[in-house]
Amino acid sequence: MSWRPSATLETLKARAELLASVRAFFSARGVMEVDTPILSRRATVDRHIDSFAVSPDDRWLHTSPEFAMKRLLAAGSGPIYQLCHVFRVDEAGRHHNPEFTMLEWYRPGWDHWQLMDEVEGLFSALVPQSKKIESLTYRQAFLRHARFDPFIEDRDAARHAFDAACITLPESLSEWDAWLDVAMSILVAPALQEPTFLYDFPASQAALARVRDDDPPVAERFELFWKGIELANGFHELTDAAEQRRRFEADQAWRREQGKVVPPYDAHLIDALASGMPQCAGVALGIDRLLMLKLGLPSVASAIAFDSDRA
Repeated sequence: MSWRPSATLETLKARAELLASVRAFFSARGVMEVDTPILSRRATVDRHIDSFAVSPDDRWLHTSPEFAMKRLLAAGSGPIYQLCHVFRVDEAGRHHNPEFTMLEWYRPGWDHWQLMDEVEGLFSALVPQSKKIESLTYRQAFLRHARFDPFIEDRDAARHAFDAACITLPESLSEWDAWLDVAMSILVAPALQEPTFLYDFPASQAALARVRDDDPPVAERFELFWKGIELANGFHELTDAAEQRRRFEADQAWRREQGKVVPPYDAHLIDALASGMPQCAGVALGIDRLLMLKLGLPSVASAIAFDSDRA
């Protein structure tokens, strides 16, 4: 019966209604829907996300519409959003599929605080029975649920927390950020059952976000969790072309050292930043996960027409 959809027809109807509600939300706020290529000559060089290569053309399937959307912002598009399919290698499991639907939007002139308010507005519109979203700093969440301070590299304290949870880290896992990723996925995130924003991430996890010169410095980044699952990841966006190039090159060097594929970074994005992309905030939200959690489905596969095993 593998020809049949992985989602029920009732779920697919709910999915269509969800997508219509998203479009209505942004239409009412004057945010323009855009459509950018999924096939590119360049790819993400993110340390933790791998792109699908398309041969023989030396092109890549995008992992996010972010870079193309930022080029539109630099061209003067104003506020924009996009609903699109994105592709990531090794994204498989109950909460993952290699191909999934992402909602991404950008607000010129906004910071991440303003965008968090709009994320909450959208979430309330799509899940009207949900509770008000709680907000915690990354540090507060770790102190509450992992019982150690993520901004102080105290490996003994972290090991104690892992031992208490019967977690054994592989010897190869040496970087502190890798330890934090394990703690986030096993100790922190599962405790965030009610809708929760985490913000003020370590500067080492800034990705494409600005870094604020606090003590210690923090990335102006936030994530939304619900029922222990990450739903959205947002930034007060970095607009410094030289710093963005430095980060891309550092990520490429790391990937090279790890023996991973090293794609070309998006030079068009660097040029767009250099031309004067406006200050803005942006966020990406997983539509399949949101529908899965909203309907109480057992997996992401149950929220999409055909999962990777039936595609």
